[in-house]
Amino acid sequence: MAKRFGVVALMLAVALVSQGCATGAPTGVDVNYTLDGVAYRTFSAPMEQMQRVTLNTLKRMDLALKSDELKEDGCRELVAAAGDRTIYVELEKLTARTTRMRIIAKHGWVLRDRATAGDFIVQTERSLNGTPAVSQRAK
Repeated sequence: MAKRFGVVALMLAVALVSQGCATGAPTGVDVNYTLDGVAYRTFSAPMEQMQRVTLNTLKRMDLALKSDELKEDGCRELVAAAGDRTIYVELEKLTARTTRMRIIAKHGWVLRDRATAGDFIVQTERSLNGTPAVSQRAK
């Protein structure tokens, strides 16, 4: 009985720790992830502005826009591709001035590319703030 309780407690602890990691990006942007590799973040910007910024980010990252549709539930879904990766961006209006961005970067049919999804959010934050996409130091 005690052994079973220990296993359950360990599983619960692992689930709680890995449920949504926040990584501090170089720009100080927090990127949150779900267990299955979906990146998301809430921005203090209206959905229309986030759509423009997202399109700019796609252009800055050289990702080809495949579709941009308003879904029945009111969310906007943008799909882009680069090489063997497909990027799914969902923008959800939370309030008049707040938008939640959800990113899935698929590599092939099944694998998810968490790094690309996270970088997309970082680049979107940079686009929103008007900072350069790539900052390099001359050496």
